Amino acid sequence: MIHRYLVAAVLLGATIVPASAQNVRAGIQAWQRADYPRAVEIWRPLAERGDVDAAFNLGQAYRLGRGVPTNLAAAQTWFERAALKGHLDAETTLGLMLFENGDRPGGVRWLRTAAEKGEPRALLVYGTALFNGDGVKRDPLLGYAYVSRAAAQGLLPAQATLEQLDQLLPLDQRKKALSMAMAKARSAPPPTSRRPVAMSKPAAPARPAKVASVPATPRTSGAAGPWRVQLGAFSQRGSAEALFRRVSTALPGKQPFFVSAGAVTRLQVGPFESRAAAASACRTLSGRGQACFPVTAN
Repeated sequence: MIHRYLVAAVLLGATIVPASAQNVRAGIQAWQRADYPRAVEIWRPLAERGDVDAAFNLGQAYRLGRGVPTNLAAAQTWFERAALKGHLDAETTLGLMLFENGDRPGGVRWLRTAAEKGEPRALLVYGTALFNGDGVKRDPLLGYAYVSRAAAQGLLPAQATLEQLDQLLPLDQRKKALSMAMAKARSAPPPTSRRPVAMSKPAAPARPAKVASVPATPRTSGAAGPWRVQLGAFSQRGSAEALFRRVSTALPGKQPFFVSAGAVTRLQVGPFESRAAAASACRTLSGRGQACFPVTAN
């Protein structure tokens, strides 16, 4: 067994709090001022009328004990209301909470749903469960595929897990798993625009801020376009630079982009004129055992 599910608790603590309507935003502003009772007062009637963002936020308040007494049963109820309407963060948070608290079947159900939509925390925990056969039928290849997708999105615990899996799975099987990962990524629904976020805990960022990517070198030859391929995320920029040197011969005319995201640097290479062109480049790299996913430049 690898990477036991203490990681679920870490990931759960990083859960974000999204916003939608203006009234929900007012609740978030109160939350950010640490006026938790006021935030709950704003969200509760909205949640009762079916606003999924308000329901998710109210679940967070009960889970964290902010503005209301800690009540995990109430938190689960509100998360379920939002999750049943397709709220991705509610699906993920509910799955992690149930999984951490010993309800593996219930947790797996929601984590699988969120993982199929490409949510990185869900991809990690559900993928690890698949690899281990923990609460689900064992499928090491699919498990590796899911964890690699989470790692490619820059999730540090997923990158650490992937390093362990690399030691356990032969290269030929890793190549097959990466092909599966690409197929899953292509069939996943397109990402939705992120909404404004509040903080789940005081002074802790809910999500790394979006930053602009900066080319490491002037543009060379190759078609222009809005697509790139992402090869991984690293705690040291030097590691990203070393990886580009290793794969550059397979991507002639393309340039590296080193994208800062919190404490990590993501390596992206491009540009490509279309997703199909980026996917074709990924197939070439996957044949060499390198994880790779098409991404947009913005």
